[in-house]
Amino acid sequence: MKKLMSESYAVKTANVLPPDSNSHGTLFGGRLLQYVDDIAAISARRHCRESVVTASIDSMDFLKPINIGEIVILEAMVTYTGRSSMEVMVKISKEDLTRESGKTLAAFSFLTFVAIGEDNQTIEVPKIEADNDRLQWLKDTGEERAKRRLERKEQSQSLSSFFSSDLLE
Repeated sequence: MKKLMSESYAVKTANVLPPDSNSHGTLFGGRLLQYVDDIAAISARRHCRESVVTASIDSMDFLKPINIGEIVILEAMVTYTGRSSMEVMVKISKEDLTRESGKTLAAFSFLTFVAIGEDNQTIEVPKIEADNDRLQWLKDTGEERAKRRLERKEQSQSLSSFFSSDLLE
């Protein structure tokens, strides 16, 4: 079974308030990561209609600061699928509603989610089909990102045995 990428599309919008910000008056990176993980999980669940867990966050590339008083807009979509895994891209924009400047790209991130059944075992997810040429590019380049993700996971497993004791030992 295949599903269109657009079927997993999800949007989250939030005001950036002082409790969400650091001493520079910009959105905490950790708060943005919380928003990213939440909207990406919703997108993954929309795709597979099952429970999901976050397997990895490939990257979080901050391009522009998001300031107090602006709104943050997160758009998420499944861009690649494996057997039980789903890559979700999250595009993060900001908008200053006091100006007519429109939306500005502020960050983007790729995450991987795994679908799990009631027995907490992985389950197969539907394959994806691109809605248009632009989305086809994301799907086509997903395999390369998946290979890099696997290499990084292997490196992390090596590091985990190396650092299984206290860091300073």
